[in-house]
Amino acid sequence: MTQCLAQVAKDRGIRYFMISFTDLFGFQRAKLVPAAAIADIQKDGAGFAGFATWLDMTPAHPDMLAMADAPGLVQLPWKPEVAWVPADCVMDNKTVAQSPRVVLKNVLAKAAEQGFRVKTGVECEYFLINADGSAISDSMDLASKPCYDQQALMRRYDVISEICDYMQELGWGPYQNDHEDANGQFEMNWAFDDALKTADRHSFFKYMVKSVAEKHGLRATFMPKPFANLTGNGCHVHISVWSPDGAANTFADATDEMGLSQQGYNFLGGIMQHATGLAAITNPTVNSYKRINAPRTISGATWSPNSVTWTGNNRTHMVRVPGAGRFEFRLPDGAANPYLLQAAIIAAGLDGIARNAHPGPRLDIDMYQEGHTVTDAPRLPLNLLDAVRAFESDTTLKASLGEELASAYVKLKTGEWNGYASHLTQWEREHTLDV
Repeated sequence: MTQCLAQVAKDRGIRYFMISFTDLFGFQRAKLVPAAAIADIQKDGAGFAGFATWLDMTPAHPDMLAMADAPGLVQLPWKPEVAWVPADCVMDNKTVAQSPRVVLKNVLAKAAEQGFRVKTGVECEYFLINADGSAISDSMDLASKPCYDQQALMRRYDVISEICDYMQELGWGPYQNDHEDANGQFEMNWAFDDALKTADRHSFFKYMVKSVAEKHGLRATFMPKPFANLTGNGCHVHISVWSPDGAANTFADATDEMGLSQQGYNFLGGIMQHATGLAAITNPTVNSYKRINAPRTISGATWSPNSVTWTGNNRTHMVRVPGAGRFEFRLPDGAANPYLLQAAIIAAGLDGIARNAHPGPRLDIDMYQEGHTVTDAPRLPLNLLDAVRAFESDTTLKASLGEELASAYVKLKTGEWNGYASHLTQWEREHTLDV
């Protein structure tokens, strides 16, 4: 039975509901609905002009309705009179096939039909920067190896603890917070869960972090590479598949050296074989490729891959297996769409299972020191255009995500690249003015 939001408002003292959806570029869009009107909005949807967001629509399209998914409701811990509710987009009584949350739900439905329950966790890195975006917010955070810096972490205690307290209040199971590898960079981890729940929490987490930062006079950015000399923002994803009741991890095999079952290896094989096309989703901006193809940073490492390789518990590869029954996909960055990220990974993995795909040889070398010796591993795309073209040529991945999504995504991302390519940069003037 659908949860009645009007009753929830009465029971919890909610005055307003943010009916929110995420567009193809990862931007969150919302209507603020007073509790007095929520019954009608829950029934009929909140109206949007799709063309006004990053969706492949025109001004002539009819109203797009955001239908609140009540079980995903989150009451804002810092403003309890407001509740955030994720929504699925509908037009002409049909779900909008290019809507990211709809895409993920469709992929998960295919997984469920095959008896697979996918659970994931995300590690979202972000910088706390000045309100104007010009520099990191802590002028004392200057160490050349700042990762886990105790002093720098505690100088931002007010922000970090407030966010972590909220995650505890929401029942997310947060378990650690740290200063990351770049000056001014942080990561906060919470418990893994079903993929849709993780995607909703990922979406809300980004909103929450930005809101709390602004409350403290700061700005939070998940931009993949906001500073040329510092490590970029990754968004590593941990993946496992379980039985339908969630009791048994079907990726786990105690007899295997890595603790992975054959199904786990096949899923990983799908990730490896679709990696270059996946990059358009996992690394969706022009700036993304400044992270995965970056030169060594101040700390001595980029902590991001540039080749399609996998390993055991070794952070220099695209995929690592840190423990039994799961693996960590280290390619995605902070700009990744929370819903398309999950959908694309699962689609690639399901294809791997269907084809009994092999992930290829495991490499245990330090890729940062010895990567040049690996000559048979595919390179990841060098830029967004290459990634979009790889995605466009991956007919299996496109079909799994839906042709409408694929067509819209390629069109809009190609437009984004063209806009970047037509922009005159200072670098060009410095290197070409006197030719």
